[in-house]
Amino acid sequence: MNTEKLGALYIAPEEKKRPKGSMGGIFTIVILVTGFAIFLVWPRASDLVRVRGGSNASDTSNVKPASSETTASSKLVNNTPDSPISAATGSLPENSAQSKSVPTSAEGVILKVSGYIINRERIEISPRFMGTVSWIGVKKGDAVTNGQVVVKLDDAEYRARLHEAEGHLASAKVNVAKASLDYDRMIKLNESATESRKAVDDARLALDSAKAALKETEGSYEIAKTYLDWTVIHSPINGVVLEKLVQPNELVQPQSFGGGKGPSTALIAVADLSDLQVEVDLSEADLSKVVMHQKCRIIPEAYADKVYEGDVAEIAPEADRQKGTLQVKVQIHSPDRFLTPQLSATVEFLKP
Repeated sequence: MNTEKLGALYIAPEEKKRPKGSMGGIFTIVILVTGFAIFLVWPRASDLVRVRGGSNASDTSNVKPASSETTASSKLVNNTPDSPISAATGSLPENSAQSKSVPTSAEGVILKVSGYIINRERIEISPRFMGTVSWIGVKKGDAVTNGQVVVKLDDAEYRARLHEAEGHLASAKVNVAKASLDYDRMIKLNESATESRKAVDDARLALDSAKAALKETEGSYEIAKTYLDWTVIHSPINGVVLEKLVQPNELVQPQSFGGGKGPSTALIAVADLSDLQVEVDLSEADLSKVVMHQKCRIIPEAYADKVYEGDVAEIAPEADRQKGTLQVKVQIHSPDRFLTPQLSATVEFLKP
């Protein structure tokens, strides 16, 4: 039975041979397809010539390669060595409009540095003597004009001193008048030989002394009046109140002599917002790129779409050796309400 099963699995030798013709045909087809593909992708001279969109792509008999002059001028127009201009027509393809040369904010910029917008002059108004604030008429952000009354100090003491000085002044004037009359009387008596020459001289000296006392009293009166005037504080410029540093009934003095817990030394801080600068710290490696009055562009970080013109107004005479920097201030031309002091801004230094 096993012999019969083995006999069923027996294959004759002539049946084991494969047909030779089928394998040769497969190899032939593969070779032909590979050769055709190589023929299609092989580069040809006609592929380097571009034709107009409206012309027949197969008709290249009338198309001439671009001359060297045309190619050079095309590169100059686009300001790039690899401009996608058609060699045959010298025109831009529809999908290459962005390759045109458009002026940008980076043209002519030799240095770009960040800094802070500052007031060219920040004025902190202080009292001339110790006193108490009785009235303050401004708040932070208010606009003020030159000469406007902004703060009043308690003036009771100084008004009393002025009255006292007025009394002394009146008394001194009376003394001068009396001494003048005595002197005139002595001159007449001397002429009639009733009084001696010494009496005349004494009267003249008394008159001079009265006049000197009057002048001294006038000075005291002026001092008392000046102190009273100083109790009314005016703004020295046209500007904006940056800070309100005191409140009514607060004690103030012109200078602090130690510690931070004493009386305030300033009343308000004002500045002219039409006179702004940008303060930057310039690295030592960039000093050679900046000169006085060099033109600049200022771009505030808060409004990146706004650009202001300016120029270098100040270069510090001394560097900071710890930082390795030099402070430079750039004056902003025609600032507007978008520029706020202490905000950051970028300064682009233009090529001189």
